[in-house]
Amino acid sequence: MAPLATCRSCPGSGRSNPLRPRDEKDRTYAVHFAHVNESAAPGWYQVLLESGVKVELSATPRTGSGRFTFPPEQPAAMLLRVSNSEVGSSDAAVEIDAAARTVRGSVTSGNFCGYLDAVDRRSYYTLYFVAEFDRPFTSTGAWHDGTLSPGATSASGGTGYGDKGIPPPGKGSGAWIGFAPGSTVAVRVGISYLSGAAAAANLRAENPAGTTIESVRARARAAWNEELGRIGVQGGGGNRTIFYTALYHALLHPNLFSDADGRYMGFDGSPHTLAAGQGAQYANFSGWDVYRSQLQLVALLDPAVASDIAQSLYDQALQSGGEWDRWTHQSGGTHVMEGDPSPPAIAGIVAFGATRFDWKGATASLIHAATVPTDHDRSKEGCPVECPGQRPSLDQWLSIHYIAAVSNAWGGAGETLEDAAADFALAQLARRLGDTQTEKTFLARSGYWRNLFHPGRRYVQDRNADGSWPAFDPASDQGFAEGSSAQYTWMVPFDARGLFDAMGGDADALRRLDAFFHLPDGSWALTSLGGLHAEMDNEPSTAAAWLYLFAGQPWKTQATVRQAMDALWSAEPWGIPGNDDLGAMSAWYVWSAIGLYPQYPGRAELLLGSPSFSRVDVRRGNGVRIAIAARGTGKFVRAARIDGRPSRRLWLPESFVARGGSIELQLGASPDQTLGTEPADRPPSFSGR
Repeated sequence: MAPLATCRSCPGSGRSNPLRPRDEKDRTYAVHFAHVNESAAPGWYQVLLESGVKVELSATPRTGSGRFTFPPEQPAAMLLRVSNSEVGSSDAAVEIDAAARTVRGSVTSGNFCGYLDAVDRRSYYTLYFVAEFDRPFTSTGAWHDGTLSPGATSASGGTGYGDKGIPPPGKGSGAWIGFAPGSTVAVRVGISYLSGAAAAANLRAENPAGTTIESVRARARAAWNEELGRIGVQGGGGNRTIFYTALYHALLHPNLFSDADGRYMGFDGSPHTLAAGQGAQYANFSGWDVYRSQLQLVALLDPAVASDIAQSLYDQALQSGGEWDRWTHQSGGTHVMEGDPSPPAIAGIVAFGATRFDWKGATASLIHAATVPTDHDRSKEGCPVECPGQRPSLDQWLSIHYIAAVSNAWGGAGETLEDAAADFALAQLARRLGDTQTEKTFLARSGYWRNLFHPGRRYVQDRNADGSWPAFDPASDQGFAEGSSAQYTWMVPFDARGLFDAMGGDADALRRLDAFFHLPDGSWALTSLGGLHAEMDNEPSTAAAWLYLFAGQPWKTQATVRQAMDALWSAEPWGIPGNDDLGAMSAWYVWSAIGLYPQYPGRAELLLGSPSFSRVDVRRGNGVRIAIAARGTGKFVRAARIDGRPSRRLWLPESFVARGGSIELQLGASPDQTLGTEPADRPPSFSGR
């Protein structure tokens, strides 16, 4: 359902302006506003429209509340553009019941990244809604494409997706309702992906008749205060507005998908009920993005929710014949991006203590998918961006131990690095189950990244299936998704020691890291400066700043991370760099601001940086507490105490996350270049050799 929109010259509103059957550029029926007239907070939005209409919005988990105050002596009307989902729709319907002051409808859509390939130019979910108003309707009408029907009470028809996955303008259906001039109109809207009756049931359960928007707002504020209050910060030079905005964004996804009664629409097109012990079903999983640090943050703060997310992913796979999708959207898979992010996602959730789901069954399913090629794994349909297999070209992975330049993947070299990380995560899941043989097998497979590390060029690059090496440019994205060879070569997060040795040792690795984050004149190179330099506004580069710890120069991590935070993030509307990718970038900021980072896919060791605040209190949902105190000014760590004991190590073992504890840091304007430098004090690496 598109948001309820207001306008003062809507069809049937009594204006003398002629009705225009098409409004392809929103010049007639849309209404404008200025950002200076809007305000927002978690669970609340308010704006004064150019038309003079005041809009107030709030929400419960499965319903929304709105209040629209229309100016006096002007027509008051509201459009319901039911077919106008962001990416279009294949069908839609709306029905007005004036006697009951109710509007019901639905929209059928999908088309995620359909502009890239026709394979996803399809529908795979239907959203149902019911909207109940507290004021009578003075007029009604409906439209389908360019046909307007004043007085009508129903309409149907979608926009279509167009030849290129872009909905054609002027298509679709909707309705309008009018109110007395000067009215203040309250509306409560329930939604469901199962049926209209389920949407109405959600509305009764969470937002029944008589519920005021003030009470909804108060509940939303309390709910978000509880979530955001899981991390308390004080003092220091950090910006609390940026921090809590990032935390808010990091906790928005995945999205609640099950109804109040525990039912939801499955990937098989059939209704399902929550598994035993499961609190909710979640949807919208940006796997390639969120496996790196967002899911670990959710698991750290709320293990119960993280467990439900993991069970949701497993449910989706079970409903899809055992196939885990990289980017799930509502009740369908889209296959977008590369690699197999589900193993590190599940392993990361488990590592951070969220085990209230069938993680043994999920592990068995993931191992099977990583060892038995399917027809989808061999298919080129939708490639390169939307390859259908969970493990594109898995047959190559099992035979030649890398993904070749010509394959079913987005890029062979990038896919190889992603699969290596996935296999490392599977090894960790097997380790936790006590299956040492499977652990050894997948740990060895995690070392396959070496097969695409050119020994002379010392970069990870594409390689032909016959073992030969094609022409190469480290700044090129040939073989990679959203990045270059120079950016992706650092993406061996579990075996930095092995990567540095392959590069020629610590000195060579440090030289290359310095050149990666700086221009020749020494100035910072953090984004938009070419393929040889970092893109700290996109996932492949975000962990690279923490690699200095593995080469014995942790102060450079402290400087680089702080510079990226200060230079790329702000409290302005453009203050999130790049695409937030369902909280992936925001989660990186949250971790960095509290001075910790989950470097390893499927493990819970934490790298230690310099927090932006003088005090950080992490309150885990399972009762465990982590307290971080940073004394002094500056961005460099000069001394560290873990649980009251001096530490030369700037990393924390998995046991610290499980039991909690205290971290005390002394900060300064210049680094202590002896802290964390000795090989025995550096974070561990896990070689697949």
